[in-house]
Amino acid sequence: MVHRTRLAALAVSAVTALGAVAQLPSTAVPAAPEHHVEVFAHRGASGYRPEHTLASYELAARMGADYVEPDLVPTRDGVLVSRHENEISGTTDVAEHPEFADRRTTKRVDGVALTGWFTEDFTLAELKALRARERVPRLRPNNAIYDGRFEVPTFQEVVDLAARLSVELHREIGVAPETKHPGHFRRLGLPLEPRVVRVLERNGLNRPGAKVVVQSFEVGNLRELDRSSRVRLVQLIGAEGAPPDFADSGDPRTYADLVTPEGLREIAGYADVLGPDARVLLPLDEGGRLTGPTTVTADAQAAGLQVVPYSVRAENEFLPADFRSSEVPGRFGDVFGYLDALFALGVDGLFSDHPDIAVEARGR
Repeated sequence: MVHRTRLAALAVSAVTALGAVAQLPSTAVPAAPEHHVEVFAHRGASGYRPEHTLASYELAARMGADYVEPDLVPTRDGVLVSRHENEISGTTDVAEHPEFADRRTTKRVDGVALTGWFTEDFTLAELKALRARERVPRLRPNNAIYDGRFEVPTFQEVVDLAARLSVELHREIGVAPETKHPGHFRRLGLPLEPRVVRVLERNGLNRPGAKVVVQSFEVGNLRELDRSSRVRLVQLIGAEGAPPDFADSGDPRTYADLVTPEGLREIAGYADVLGPDARVLLPLDEGGRLTGPTTVTADAQAAGLQVVPYSVRAENEFLPADFRSSEVPGRFGDVFGYLDALFALGVDGLFSDHPDIAVEARGR
């Protein structure tokens, strides 16, 4: 099943992986090795709780994650809230609220037409009347039992939670917000950058050494944050396509251009971390199998950037074909083997929906 001759580090079988992840996660955190690979809880412990809820973030911290990751979008009254997208029909029960039926509309966001309900059309008080839902119940039916139990959190509430858990767990829990669709919101008069900086300032976090990193798939807003903030910045890189602000401005460069040695040196001028889709580091062939690593990890580190790929998920549907345990999409595969393959590249961290598994793999 696994092409172990390609990467000697792939030493864990699918059977071992399945046995380990079946156990209920505990708060015991394995000791970090000398090369500390940071674990970023992707949307919290989103493999176990509906994403972008305080419950998901708290579980991630208790599983040993170094950072929790809220995606940020604004409300109509300018408050930053945590949702994967500003269109919220798939992650909340908004469609079940007849009082909001007339808010359903179609918008173009980064060139894509979307129909539904959008955070920028709701006040914070209105959003607080909604409840979160599991976004992919077909793959994560166990998460769906929590539908209706959790609110949409604000960025401030996530920061408060991280501060409380840092005290309780006797280790600092970092926050890694992603600014979603910054160009779209700037055009609406709801720019994200000053709002992010205000929250950081209010909490004493806009300083060198703060355990905060701010992410974006765009370039212009990271350059603006480089001028207005003092925290680490992450240039996210898609496996294909281009930064939306490049496309809007007519800049012909793509994400592939940004991960050339020249492009990486440019990124190092305004950001501290490269956050590539894991397929940029470990490409897949047409059959979904690994084809061998690229030089992007080494090239980025040579340019002075840390490398933190996204996103490792345990379900077969999200794993390269090399590591799938069966044809059942929602069943866990050999996620330990995939993590070992990424660790073998010398990455500085990674994003995972299952932070307990990433912490366990790191501890080995």
